Amino acid sequence: MAETGKPRIVLGVTGSIAAFRAADLASAMVREGWEVHAVLTADGARFLPALTLAALTHRPVHTSLWEEGEGGRMSHLDLAGSADVVVVAPASADCLARAAHGLAGDVLGAVLLATRAPVFYAPAMNSNMWEHAATRENVKILQDRGARMIGPAAGRLACGAEGPGRMAPVEEILQTLRRAMSPSAPRRKNK
Repeated sequence: MAETGKPRIVLGVTGSIAAFRAADLASAMVREGWEVHAVLTADGARFLPALTLAALTHRPVHTSLWEEGEGGRMSHLDLAGSADVVVVAPASADCLARAAHGLAGDVLGAVLLATRAPVFYAPAMNSNMWEHAATRENVKILQDRGARMIGPAAGRLACGAEGPGRMAPVEEILQTLRRAMSPSAPRRKNK
């Protein structure tokens, strides 16, 4: 828990057309009374401006490993170490692949590699990408390490196709996180 006594959530936002839904998710998390720290990838910023997340979370948005931390501290390590939960929503196919292989060339990758908090991914991508053998293997690797998937949902996708690949509804993500942070939830940490 944060010094405020509120759960501290790190919200990663990656490059998917569903990134606009992260604004609703961030807003809903703040309404829950959670302390939300947004991490926005470069590709995510092409869909959702950092200013939007900053306004909704009332905190600076982390976008670069080159950010200057307070007192010379490395903010990505502080985020990773202080998180009660890390959730990536939307989680693009690229994000899942990078996380599965431990790539830490941006803030989100570094947080995912350094955290011991429970990690949740809300995938969002085209059905063909979701069902591709490489994505399925990356998801299996992440799940074998303790990460949990929320969705994806099936329905009409941005490309016009129908099928699995939509980011899970905001309420489903919130319910999953509430359960994970309940006092009776098992405290399994990522490997």
